[in-house]
Amino acid sequence: MAESLPAGSVVEADGIEVPLRTPWLAAILGWLIPGTGHLYQGRKFKGYLFLVTVLGLYLLGMVIGNGRVVYASWKPEDRRWHYVCQLGVGLPSLPAAIQAWRSRPGRPPLWNGWMSRPSDMQMLDRWHKESSAGFDMGTLFTMVAGLLNYLAVFDAFGGPLGPSGKRDESSEGKS
Repeated sequence: MAESLPAGSVVEADGIEVPLRTPWLAAILGWLIPGTGHLYQGRKFKGYLFLVTVLGLYLLGMVIGNGRVVYASWKPEDRRWHYVCQLGVGLPSLPAAIQAWRSRPGRPPLWNGWMSRPSDMQMLDRWHKESSAGFDMGTLFTMVAGLLNYLAVFDAFGGPLGPSGKRDESSEGKS
């Protein structure tokens, strides 16, 4: 639907007109900082709702996991597929990508190792033991936050989905 929408388009859902402005810009803004795409479009309630829920869930996951649950690693013994979901949060998850990129040539991590992958499997085991179930729960919370923001980005790009306004022809005449 939104691919054919020019900038400044208006989508109607449930009889309410929703100005989408520039859908691609709204999507990019909404990915970078959750909720900002909706704020850009003037949908303030949704914007603040996504800002608070996505970032709140992400930060709660980071706290539960002692700040160690978001990192990017593609080592054979530690492929961190979780990061694909966590990346949905946008800017808050990008330091992990920078750390992974920087550590490939063997250079030391930046920012005192914040959001860098564990140096070996023993360190990862220590992280799990120190936080008990917190590491897994924190990972889950940050992943859900990223997935939720992917949905919010889609909504900022395509607008709200509502009924088509057409009756189901297969049910006409049946009572």
